[in-house]
Amino acid sequence: MGRVMALDVGTKTIGIAISDPLRMFPQPHSTLSREGVKKDIARLSPLVTQLEVDHLVVGLPLELDGEESRSARLARQIGEAMREATGLSLTYIDERYSSVEAERWLLEADLSRSRRKQVIDQAAAIVILRSYLDHGDWTQDAASDTENR
Repeated sequence: MGRVMALDVGTKTIGIAISDPLRMFPQPHSTLSREGVKKDIARLSPLVTQLEVDHLVVGLPLELDGEESRSARLARQIGEAMREATGLSLTYIDERYSSVEAERWLLEADLSRSRRKQVIDQAAAIVILRSYLDHGDWTQDAASDTENR
Protein backbone atom coordinates (compact mmCIF):
# COMPACT_ATOMS: atom_id res chain seq x y z
CA MET A 1 0.00 0.00 0.00
CA GLY A 2 1.36 3.40 -0.97
CA ARG A 3 0.76 6.93 0.07
CA VAL A 4 -2.23 9.10 -0.78
CA MET A 5 -1.70 12.59 -2.18
CA ALA A 6 -4.40 15.21 -1.66
CA LEU A 7 -4.70 18.38 -3.70
CA ASP A 8 -6.50 21.58 -2.75
CA VAL A 9 -6.78 23.24 -6.16
CA GLY A 10 -7.31 26.98 -6.24
CA THR A 11 -7.11 29.56 -8.99
CA LYS A 12 -3.70 30.80 -7.80
CA THR A 13 -2.21 27.87 -5.86
CA ILE A 14 -2.41 24.12 -5.28
CA GLY A 15 -1.99 22.91 -1.71
CA ILE A 16 -0.48 19.44 -1.39
CA ALA A 17 -0.75 17.00 1.52
CA ILE A 18 0.54 13.45 1.70
CA SER A 19 -0.26 10.46 3.88
CA ASP A 20 2.21 8.14 5.53
CA PRO A 21 2.62 4.72 3.84
CA LEU A 22 0.09 3.14 6.24
CA ARG A 23 -2.47 5.84 5.36
CA MET A 24 -2.98 6.86 8.96
CA PHE A 25 -1.52 10.36 9.19
CA PRO A 26 -1.81 13.29 6.79
CA GLN A 27 1.04 15.77 6.62
CA PRO A 28 1.63 18.97 4.70
CA HIS A 29 3.91 18.79 1.69
CA SER A 30 4.02 22.04 -0.28
CA THR A 31 2.11 24.75 -2.08
CA LEU A 32 2.56 25.27 -5.81
CA SER A 33 1.83 28.54 -7.58
CA ARG A 34 -0.47 27.85 -10.50
CA GLU A 35 1.08 28.19 -13.97
CA GLY A 36 -1.56 26.54 -16.13
CA VAL A 37 -2.78 22.95 -16.25
CA LYS A 38 0.06 21.50 -18.37
CA LYS A 39 2.81 23.12 -16.31
CA ASP A 40 1.05 22.25 -13.05
CA ILE A 41 0.81 18.59 -14.06
CA ALA A 42 4.46 18.59 -15.17
CA ARG A 43 5.44 19.72 -11.67
CA LEU A 44 3.00 17.49 -9.77
CA SER A 45 3.55 14.22 -11.66
CA PRO A 46 7.16 13.64 -10.53
CA LEU A 47 6.03 13.91 -6.91
CA VAL A 48 3.88 10.79 -7.40
CA THR A 49 6.95 8.67 -8.11
CA GLN A 50 9.22 10.46 -5.67
CA LEU A 51 6.75 10.08 -2.77
CA GLU A 52 5.50 6.59 -3.76
CA VAL A 53 1.90 7.74 -4.16
CA ASP A 54 -0.67 5.20 -5.34
CA HIS A 55 -3.90 7.19 -4.98
CA LEU A 56 -4.95 10.80 -5.59
CA VAL A 57 -7.61 12.77 -3.73
CA VAL A 58 -8.79 16.12 -5.07
CA GLY A 59 -11.04 18.50 -3.18
CA LEU A 60 -14.12 19.76 -5.00
CA PRO A 61 -15.23 23.20 -3.82
CA LEU A 62 -18.94 22.73 -4.40
CA GLU A 63 -21.51 25.47 -3.94
CA LEU A 64 -23.71 25.33 -0.83
CA ASP A 65 -26.49 23.77 -2.91
CA GLY A 66 -24.09 21.06 -4.13
CA GLU A 67 -23.70 22.47 -7.63
CA GLU A 68 -20.26 22.63 -9.23
CA SER A 69 -18.77 26.08 -9.59
CA ARG A 70 -15.99 27.24 -11.90
CA SER A 71 -13.53 26.33 -9.14
CA ALA A 72 -14.90 22.78 -8.96
CA ARG A 73 -14.55 22.40 -12.72
CA LEU A 74 -10.93 23.58 -12.44
CA ALA A 75 -10.28 21.04 -9.68
CA ARG A 76 -11.77 18.28 -11.88
CA GLN A 77 -9.60 19.41 -14.78
CA ILE A 78 -6.45 19.07 -12.63
CA GLY A 79 -7.66 15.77 -11.16
CA GLU A 80 -8.37 14.20 -14.54
CA ALA A 81 -5.09 15.46 -15.99
CA MET A 82 -3.20 13.98 -13.04
CA ARG A 83 -5.04 10.67 -13.41
CA GLU A 84 -4.18 10.55 -17.12
CA ALA A 85 -0.53 11.52 -16.53
CA THR A 86 0.06 9.07 -13.67
CA GLY A 87 -2.46 6.26 -14.20
CA LEU A 88 -3.47 6.48 -10.53
CA SER A 89 -6.96 6.03 -9.15
CA LEU A 90 -8.67 9.25 -8.14
CA THR A 91 -11.25 10.25 -5.55
CA TYR A 92 -13.01 13.62 -5.35
CA ILE A 93 -13.95 14.88 -1.88
CA ASP A 94 -16.54 17.57 -1.14
CA GLU A 95 -14.37 20.27 0.41
CA ARG A 96 -16.81 23.12 0.89
CA TYR A 97 -15.55 23.96 4.37
CA SER A 98 -11.92 22.78 4.22
CA SER A 99 -10.43 26.27 4.08
CA VAL A 100 -12.60 27.42 6.99
CA GLU A 101 -11.55 24.42 9.09
CA ALA A 102 -7.90 24.89 8.09
CA GLU A 103 -8.01 28.56 9.05
CA ARG A 104 -9.50 27.62 12.43
CA TRP A 105 -6.68 25.11 13.05
CA LEU A 106 -4.05 27.69 12.15
CA LEU A 107 -5.64 30.32 14.40
CA GLU A 108 -5.73 27.81 17.26
CA ALA A 109 -2.03 27.14 16.63
CA ASP A 110 -1.48 30.89 17.06
CA LEU A 111 0.26 31.33 13.71
CA SER A 112 0.84 34.87 12.52
CA ARG A 113 -1.27 36.19 9.66
CA SER A 114 1.66 36.01 7.23
CA ARG A 115 2.52 32.43 8.26
CA ARG A 116 -1.16 31.38 7.93
CA LYS A 117 -1.20 32.80 4.41
CA GLN A 118 1.87 30.71 3.53
CA VAL A 119 0.43 27.39 4.73
CA ILE A 120 -3.37 27.71 4.38
CA ASP A 121 -3.50 25.73 1.13
CA GLN A 122 -1.45 22.87 2.61
CA ALA A 123 -3.67 22.91 5.69
CA ALA A 124 -6.79 22.73 3.49
CA ALA A 125 -5.22 19.77 1.63
CA ILE A 126 -4.70 18.10 5.02
CA VAL A 127 -8.41 18.57 5.81
CA ILE A 128 -9.30 16.96 2.46
CA LEU A 129 -6.88 14.08 3.04
CA ARG A 130 -8.04 13.58 6.63
CA SER A 131 -11.64 13.30 5.38
CA TYR A 132 -10.59 10.65 2.88
CA LEU A 133 -8.49 8.71 5.39
CA ASP A 134 -11.25 8.80 8.01
CA HIS A 135 -14.23 8.05 5.76
CA GLY A 136 -12.95 6.65 2.47
CA ASP A 137 -13.08 2.94 1.82
CA TRP A 138 -9.51 2.96 0.57
CA THR A 139 -9.27 -0.80 0.73
CA GLN A 140 -11.36 -0.79 -2.46
CA ASP A 141 -9.29 1.80 -4.39
CA ALA A 142 -7.65 -0.77 -6.65
CA ALA A 143 -11.06 -1.85 -7.91
CA SER A 144 -12.46 1.64 -8.34
CA ASP A 145 -11.68 4.40 -10.76
CA THR A 146 -12.93 7.94 -10.42
CA GLU A 147 -15.47 8.40 -7.65
CA ASN A 148 -17.15 11.17 -5.70
CA ARG A 149 -17.52 11.28 -1.94
